[in-house]
Amino acid sequence: MLRFLIRRALGAIVIMFLLICLTFFAFHTMPVDAAQLNCPKGCSPQLLAQIRQNMHLDRPITTQFWDYISGLFVGQDMGSIGKCAAPCFGYSYNTQQFVWSRIVSNYPATFVLAIGAAACFLVIGVGLGMLSAWKQGTIIDRIASSISLIGQSTQIYFIGPLAMTLFVYNLGWLNRPQYIPITQDPWGCFMGMLLPCLVMSVIFWSNYTRQVRSLMLEQLSEDHIRAARAKGMSSSYVWWRYALRGAMAPIITIFGIDLGVVFSGAIITEFTFNIQGLGFLAVKSVTSADINLELGVLIFSSISILVFNIIVDAVYGLLDPRVRLG
Repeated sequence: MLRFLIRRALGAIVIMFLLICLTFFAFHTMPVDAAQLNCPKGCSPQLLAQIRQNMHLDRPITTQFWDYISGLFVGQDMGSIGKCAAPCFGYSYNTQQFVWSRIVSNYPATFVLAIGAAACFLVIGVGLGMLSAWKQGTIIDRIASSISLIGQSTQIYFIGPLAMTLFVYNLGWLNRPQYIPITQDPWGCFMGMLLPCLVMSVIFWSNYTRQVRSLMLEQLSEDHIRAARAKGMSSSYVWWRYALRGAMAPIITIFGIDLGVVFSGAIITEFTFNIQGLGFLAVKSVTSADINLELGVLIFSSISILVFNIIVDAVYGLLDPRVRLG
């Protein structure tokens, strides 16, 4: 298992490095003046020259890249701005803050939203899928399948305002969506993020319902399941001990792929419910042409997704020993 995790970690490091190279050179070879984009309105030539020096734009592109890479580990000197401590993703002249500070302040909201949505669609999707497979051909199966089809045909920006109008303003069942740090008020954080997590999970659990139903029915037709039943094992024991375990391995794989989509979907959800997360910050950096902030958010988000995928790979390896031997 340790060798398996080491291989996955080394592969992730290579991917991270290639990703940083691609994004850095893509941003810094654009036919625009990065210093001009970061210069506030009414920027004087003296301030423009100072920004260009602070951003090291007066150096060769290879030197800039080395400064950026080394800054992620040991920090770097930003000239008149001061020392940028590691991990240094640069300085945002639009917000007058270091990029890492903005990421740290906004990321918890995105993390809670993504993890909460993932928990919702796993619990609801797997539960409905198992129920649909258990009651195959019955009215319950048809209702669950119909709900999943309706859920897949909806969009966050459509059901988000409708859900908020119904459950928050009309019925008053849920609190107005907002992010409250979990360290300050755990219950307030849960209630404030419950509706965004549920809305964001709708499309995903609809897909998982169909996937789990199909996988469970496939597992129940396997020879080892028939053999277990022939030995006199109860249906519930065979269901939980053999069929569910066999179906979970593919679901874990799908979940690892969906993690990246979850973080991408957080952008739409955060704007729909006005949650100040990393997705909200990413869109803001694009609209304000803040290259340093945009680059930092992109790299940090990509690294986060890679880390979560390593964790999913580890869980997958525990469930299926054949993966560790591959």
